[in-house]
Amino acid sequence: MQSNVALKPEVAMRLHVGIIMDGNGRWATRRGLSRLRGHEAGVEAIRRIVEAAPDQGVGTLTLYAFSSDNWRRPKAEVTALMGLLRFYLANEIAALMRNGVRLTVIGRRDRLPDGIATAITRAEAATADGTTLHLRIAIDYSARDAILNAAARAAGVGQLNRETFADLITGEAGLRDVDLIIRTSGEKRLSDFLLWEGAYAELHFTERMWPEFDADDLADALASFHRRERRFGGLTAIAPAEVPNL
Repeated sequence: MQSNVALKPEVAMRLHVGIIMDGNGRWATRRGLSRLRGHEAGVEAIRRIVEAAPDQGVGTLTLYAFSSDNWRRPKAEVTALMGLLRFYLANEIAALMRNGVRLTVIGRRDRLPDGIATAITRAEAATADGTTLHLRIAIDYSARDAILNAAARAAGVGQLNRETFADLITGEAGLRDVDLIIRTSGEKRLSDFLLWEGAYAELHFTERMWPEFDADDLADALASFHRRERRFGGLTAIAPAEVPNL
């Protein structure tokens, strides 16, 4: 179940950045550490980026934490990831509230271990008034499933257009389309992440592993995005039929 609360205008006007947080395990392995330590370092990176994002013009930040396909990982690793999620929900909410961060979680909740869905609901309610940053965390998430589920619900909608269909996909009225998608670790694919919302997003791939990613890396990605925007006159978010021959 996703939030149906409309975004506050001051947040919606700023950039929407999505990040595929990849490379925790490889980062740890290269250092002779356990994969769990890599995921723990990944949580530390989340803290850094959440703190840095508002000052860099980001109003909405969507982080890909756990895909629907990740249930296929070894059971011990999945259990450890769910433990980290419990820890984050129990220990980070006060800081999010203090910093004006609104948290919502997208994706399925019915397959999460006992108590996590309830903790998510509490965290969303506690941070609902945040206006500095809208932090969306994708857990048990599949963009294709989100589109499929929206199509099923659309049968009962009278006047269906892109905007109303987008609301069905995201569960959030007026959510800004994604401006920039960043993927760490050198991989160059979207992996079923924000396929509708990111239809016209700029893509930024970096060799940096997610535990290494910091405010400077985010600034570099945003600088590259803005350079392209200036070069092409802000054409990255318009429909294909409107794009001139360049």
